[in-house]
Amino acid sequence: MVQTLTQPVTFDEFIAWYPDTGGRYELHDGVVVEMPKPTGKHSEITGFLIEELVLAIVQMEKRGLWTIPREAIVHPGTGKSGYEPDLIVLDRECLETERRWANESVVENPRSIRLVVEVVSSNWRDDYFKKRADYEEMGIAEYWIVDYAALGGRVFIGDPKVPTLSIYQLVEGEYQVRRFQNGDRVESSTFPELELTAERIFEAGT
Repeated sequence: MVQTLTQPVTFDEFIAWYPDTGGRYELHDGVVVEMPKPTGKHSEITGFLIEELVLAIVQMEKRGLWTIPREAIVHPGTGKSGYEPDLIVLDRECLETERRWANESVVENPRSIRLVVEVVSSNWRDDYFKKRADYEEMGIAEYWIVDYAALGGRVFIGDPKVPTLSIYQLVEGEYQVRRFQNGDRVESSTFPELELTAERIFEAGT
């Protein structure tokens, strides 16, 4: 049984406490948050995206240079937060400079991160508000929010609400967003040759 930390903690305390088995946890401004257990659809979409991006990495001749690890914790600067994305693409060359990667799977340098993907769950506000702001401040070049169940607020995905892929790309230090719905072809600066529509992502597993 995992004993959850109830008092605000530092990032170092969070990493030292993080259990080896059972559950996924993040640190939000010093507060340990247990992440919701993914639904089957959530897991299928995440798996589908991993497959597609691995193929794209091979086609781009980045095999061995870029990697999609099973897990990684992103530590934005010196703040008291740490996030475990659903999917992350890392640059192996830059990982050599990450002091905490080998022993703790922690990434702190934005140059190490080619892409972060969050598949939206019931805690959608974290993806659209907090994580987006922290990833932007950290300087992560590209961030995807995959809202397959249209849970996000209308200000983020429009009205009427429909499944939406939001791609945030860093331009002069600020995120610029493009939204993809239905049959829109996904346009990514990290994976410019990706042949994929938003609808195909949302239909994964069906």
